[in-house]
Amino acid sequence: MIRVQSEIFDTGEEIKKLTAGATNIGAVVTFTGLVRDFNDGSGITSLTLEHYPGMTEKELAQIEEEARKRWELDDCLIIHRYGRMEVTEPIVLVITASAHRKDAFEAAEFLMDWLKTKAPFWKLEEKTDGNSGWVEERHSDLDAAKRWE
Repeated sequence: MIRVQSEIFDTGEEIKKLTAGATNIGAVVTFTGLVRDFNDGSGITSLTLEHYPGMTEKELAQIEEEARKRWELDDCLIIHRYGRMEVTEPIVLVITASAHRKDAFEAAEFLMDWLKTKAPFWKLEEKTDGNSGWVEERHSDLDAAKRWE
């Protein structure tokens, strides 16, 4: 399941909903990405994510489908926020649930690597010096994603 939303999510509540009544789940792995107060040596005050509604959801669904093909997942949730976010606010949540931890861990890592490189979001940072700028792709993110090809 995927959701693209501007509202803040509650990780604990999302885990409860995902696992309610599921007696076959033996492992739940979560990843939460947060807005941090620095990037590339600059202080950051906020982050704004833009996207194309419809296109973004379609791409996230394809990424989730690929994870479900590769690992035995009982359930999966991707929440990605858009709009303006302050430092310490959550940006993205990935939850994977499986009978076994290996599938849950690997699928969560795969999902984050592909979300970082394939999800169509544009990130604008507002900096402590009053300037702002678009965030460019990182080679380290591209390298991380290549290992899953």
